[in-house]
Amino acid sequence: MVQVQTFVFNPFSENTYLLHDETGEAIIIDPGCYDRSEVNELTAFVEQQGLKPVLIVNTHAHIDHVLGVAALKRKYNVPFALHKLDEPLLRAVKTYASNYGFSAFEEPEIDRFIKEGETIDFGNTSLKIIFVPGHAPGHVAFVDDADKFVIGGDVLFRMSIGRTDLPGGDHATLLRSIREELFTLPDDYTVYAGHMEPTNIGFEKRNNPFFK
Repeated sequence: MVQVQTFVFNPFSENTYLLHDETGEAIIIDPGCYDRSEVNELTAFVEQQGLKPVLIVNTHAHIDHVLGVAALKRKYNVPFALHKLDEPLLRAVKTYASNYGFSAFEEPEIDRFIKEGETIDFGNTSLKIIFVPGHAPGHVAFVDDADKFVIGGDVLFRMSIGRTDLPGGDHATLLRSIREELFTLPDDYTVYAGHMEPTNIGFEKRNNPFFK
């Protein structure tokens, strides 16, 4: 069974997820830890739980989701995976990071490109990759059918959806991604979003104002 540990990092209150199972292997999704105290918070948890990170993987590459990638790659000597279509977003971060107060941002190298239909495997766990563009052109989500949850990034929030006014965003595409990829999941699947508290598929299908 997968355990989902949530950390809230950086001024954007971004949710970083550490997933681990009974083997002790773990993956880090969307590491937004920027300063030393935030990095230490995550690494201290890993040490206390005796975990072994084996991969860093991102749902997308906006600044608030990639701030900690380079530091954690170096700390754990693990690969970093991202969808190919979001590589330009990652490369752009260094051009504007200082405008948001992140002058020490370090651009990570991408070790592996992921795509829809593949799986992310660690320990005894397999996560299905689904393609959910709209907030970002290469946005993906990770579905755990065994434990009934999805790590959804900035696509679907409790009573809301991701913004589409950033480069590469498209409102109609985002709505289609949610309808065709997320709302086709069972109602009892938990959605761990990139910001705010978790929700579930059934609640959003019934109550999300963007789908009334």
